[in-house]
Amino acid sequence: MLEATQTQQLAQAQGKWNARLTPKHWKTLRGAFLGWIFDGYEALALVVVLSPLLASLMTPAQAASKPFYAGLVIGTTLLGWGIGGLIGGVLADYVGRKTVMMWSVLLYALFTGMTAFSDSIAMLCALRFITGLAMGSEWSTGIALVAETWPPEAKAKGAGFLQSGFGWGTLAAAFIWYLLQLVGPLGVDAWRIMFLVGAVPALFVLYIRKDVDESEEWIAAVKNEQWGATEASKASKEKGGKRPFTLKQLFTEREAVRRIVLTSILSVVSIAGWWAVSSWLTEYTRTLAAAQGGGFHWDSYVSLLYTVGAIVAYMVSGFMADGMGRRWFLFLTFAGSLVTTFLIYGFATTPLQVLVFSPINGFFTLGCAFAWLAIYPSELFNTAVRSTAVSFVFNSARLVAWFFPIAAGSMIKAFGGIAPTAMAFGCIYIVGMALPWFLPETVERGQ
Repeated sequence: MLEATQTQQLAQAQGKWNARLTPKHWKTLRGAFLGWIFDGYEALALVVVLSPLLASLMTPAQAASKPFYAGLVIGTTLLGWGIGGLIGGVLADYVGRKTVMMWSVLLYALFTGMTAFSDSIAMLCALRFITGLAMGSEWSTGIALVAETWPPEAKAKGAGFLQSGFGWGTLAAAFIWYLLQLVGPLGVDAWRIMFLVGAVPALFVLYIRKDVDESEEWIAAVKNEQWGATEASKASKEKGGKRPFTLKQLFTEREAVRRIVLTSILSVVSIAGWWAVSSWLTEYTRTLAAAQGGGFHWDSYVSLLYTVGAIVAYMVSGFMADGMGRRWFLFLTFAGSLVTTFLIYGFATTPLQVLVFSPINGFFTLGCAFAWLAIYPSELFNTAVRSTAVSFVFNSARLVAWFFPIAAGSMIKAFGGIAPTAMAFGCIYIVGMALPWFLPETVERGQ
């Protein structure tokens, strides 16, 4: 960590954080970036088509409990995503980052395309669960590749650029859905086209095979039998010996346990906050628009601006995290998420007001709140367990957070609407403001 800080200081003293980047570094980033674009598209596609999708597939009896089934579909996807991510993250530490990434992209593209042919809620949930299983491990392998190939002074920026792929993917989903609403192909079944488009990433596997190399740092760590989970581990200083199971390591080495627990709770805050609060933004906008007589695609514009705000956050997050330090960046992220959640659901009473606040809310709740996951956890764990750790932090949260959209869907009726429910769940961001101060800082502030 000290060596990384000294290198960072030298590069920034020269005013060139990107001075040591080569075409090979950019190819690695491009491969991981494109994979995360497809994940972003897939995540928002489900959200923006959820209302017409449910209207198309629900039986009359199910239609009486629409919020519950909306939460069920989202929650099932998250559950599959979480389980698949944990499995894929562990595999990537044993068989390599590139191999797991290729299979992840191929399988989730296949099952996303199959979702277009759903003819019932049961079939939809089954396909969403399988899609989540396949999709879960793509992110952690991309993060590990960038963390292990980019020079120290550029890693945080690269991770932020990588995370922006999710934003560009969500922006593509919002834009394509907007066009489909204008053109109106297939009528009420236009949502099926969204999932057919999601099958395109299968072609991306050809690019990964050709232009993305395996992590040399990972290869060296395995070859030299460097098994310690953190720099504080005794095993980090001793080579050789039987390799311990990576997931077990994270819960037996004392410092690793502390870091994995705290970062996993912070991950729950980010993911539960988004799926239980911000994922209802378009539906809330539709509700306000309907109260004013409708006639304008407010929800589409809100989704677009919300995503633009997130993309801006992704692009600048690495610079912010390097400038103010990881812990202050986390505090600001969750403080901003809390404030903007209450601005939208507690103050905004018209679609126009939601439109104004949506990019600011997106900057924090989808942008910064997910960018830190790309930047910080990979710095807290050593190479031999990095993919497992990053994947656990990100995906174990889904194993908890999958319940939140279902609970939110059920509570909307009890709480009297989306707004009070969202504000109740939004209080989870307070936890995110407190926990960063119990984790180690990995960069000197201002460096």
